[in-house]
Amino acid sequence: MLTRREALTLTGSALGAALLAPVLPLSALAQGPVVDGIMQPGPLGDVWLGPDNARCTIIEYASMTCSHCAAFHKSTWPALKERWIDTGKVRFTLREFPLDPLATAAFMLARSDNAARYYPITDMLFDQQPNWAFVPKPLDALEQMMRQAGFSKEKFEATLKDQKLYDAVNAVKERAMTTLKVNATPTFFINGQKYQGEMSIDGMEKVIKPIVGA
Repeated sequence: MLTRREALTLTGSALGAALLAPVLPLSALAQGPVVDGIMQPGPLGDVWLGPDNARCTIIEYASMTCSHCAAFHKSTWPALKERWIDTGKVRFTLREFPLDPLATAAFMLARSDNAARYYPITDMLFDQQPNWAFVPKPLDALEQMMRQAGFSKEKFEATLKDQKLYDAVNAVKERAMTTLKVNATPTFFINGQKYQGEMSIDGMEKVIKPIVGA
């Protein structure tokens, strides 16, 4: 049986430094140029919501331990999903940009079972972020949180030992940094146009409505 010390050293150094690193600073909403190659998925593929033929495509790069990302998913995401994704006007995916080992672990757990519960798990972890990401023993708290998603102790530890999964999650971040010049979270690409910083639903709709003709 794995000890807690062994669990903290799973996946090389991935969890050995599970204390949170400082969150990268956010600028005010900034519009950048259209980015070529933005639609190329990472090694794990993208988990899309919304129809393939939607006029507007939104790609979000986020970290599970970023408070700005959690705020977006609490205040903006429900309205965005209800008004634009569920109605078929917007296609959306969340891509991994972990800012620290704990965020990497959270994304690995969300990607388990071929990402069958990717959004239920990421939604839960964003919603409950203060209860696992900012506590004295975050890995223990994360394990407790994942029990709500049906993870046994064995499955939790096996997922975090998956070197291939660890490498794939970090490959998404590496490509975002080097090719797409992502350097903060959250960062959004709306039809290839780059927007950096937490966005309100009003701010998003100002971009979406001209695209979809609303």
